[in-house]
Order: sequence, then structure tokens, then C-alpha cells
Amino acid sequence: MPVLSGKEVIKALEKADFKFVKQRGSHVKLRKFVVGKKLTVIVPLKLVIRTGTMKSILR
Repeated sequence: MPVLSGKEVIKALEKADFKFVKQRGSHVKLRKFVVGKKLTVIVPLKLVIRTGTMKSILR
């Protein structure tokens, strides 16, 4: 899995129609509405996002 920063992950999610909701400390909340569901993803603003965290975001 490639090494990505939090900012790079946020840019990729925004291209997938996720919208910024809020930021609390070093974590950013993004949300996307899909046919009756809302998907929420929280991304840490770190220089390197670990593999387990990245898998959780992708899930």
C-alpha cells in the first residue's frame, strides 16, 4: 500500500464527492450522502497514515 499523508487522502476523498464537515484538533470529518445513507470518514492529519488506519478509511 502506498504511503500517503492525511492531506493527500482528504484530496482523494473530496474527488469522490466527500464534503468537509468539521475539524477537531488533528482529525477531519468528511461526509457523503448516498441514496438514503450518509457515509462518514474521519481522517487524521498526519504526515504518514498507517496501513491499518488506511484500511479502515477505505472500508
